[in-house]
Amino acid sequence: MAFALRPFPFFDAFTAWALRPAELRIDVDPKKGRPSEPLTPVYERMRALGDRLQDLHLPDQSDPDLRVRYREADGELYVYVEDVRCERLVGYTVFNRLIELGRRADRHVRAPHSQYDPAYQRRGLATAVYRWALGSGICLMSGARQSPGANALWQSLANRYDAGFVDLREKVLTYLGPEIDDATLGALHTRMLLLGNGWTLERFKREAQMR
Repeated sequence: MAFALRPFPFFDAFTAWALRPAELRIDVDPKKGRPSEPLTPVYERMRALGDRLQDLHLPDQSDPDLRVRYREADGELYVYVEDVRCERLVGYTVFNRLIELGRRADRHVRAPHSQYDPAYQRRGLATAVYRWALGSGICLMSGARQSPGANALWQSLANRYDAGFVDLREKVLTYLGPEIDDATLGALHTRMLLLGNGWTLERFKREAQMR
């Protein structure tokens, strides 16, 4: 469905159908490793940062036992969700810079990577963190591969934010449109793009030098 006042169209029902999990290179095995183990050293490093962390209020998160904090380093954002009552790290999201991007696009685009303990999943925590980033005007780009959970999250966000597909190679972005065929969708150079608040497709093309 396209809206005249918003040149970067929302995903419609057809597009959601087209994004079948098998087509999105969902080959990251969520069963590998136990999330509680790798989260422990991350939690220890987070606590060592002390006052270098800033509190982050997520409007969609009302659990009084959860505390969200973040920091910025070298242009990347690190968001941590802590269960203060149990004194454990619930999970984190890192908004990474992409070395594949050119300098102009690097100013505006980040690629999120998340890991959350299964005991705290399905509470909308990652969704709230992603929405905070998008609401702050950060544009998000998917990775070359996705887990089933990440795929579901991106599809959900595409219903709320302007979304489309891009081709990324040799540091050049090329806009592919809101709908693409299966062969293009399966290519490693194809990524999904979500525009943050305040962005239009034309502005993004201009500032990111996207073809």
